[in-house]
Amino acid sequence: MKTVSISLNSIDKVKSFVNELVRFSNVDFDLVSGRYVIDAKSIMGIFSLDLSKPISLNIHADEKLMEEIMTALQPYIVEEA
Repeated sequence: MKTVSISLNSIDKVKSFVNELVRFSNVDFDLVSGRYVIDAKSIMGIFSLDLSKPISLNIHADEKLMEEIMTALQPYIVEEA
């Protein structure tokens, strides 16, 4: 598992973020904000979070896919943990 901080501060950014994640159908992504953990592929779930500050994204993928995932998520990443 890898954790990164991401910023989703606009509706268009949320839509494009979810579209990127859906490409990786066999990988689980969780967004963690405070005590809430939601499926990062769920647009409705994302909009239930406070998007005014960066949120943690947990990526549950094997090393083979991690580089491709990190490249796809680069526009959203604020910092790597």
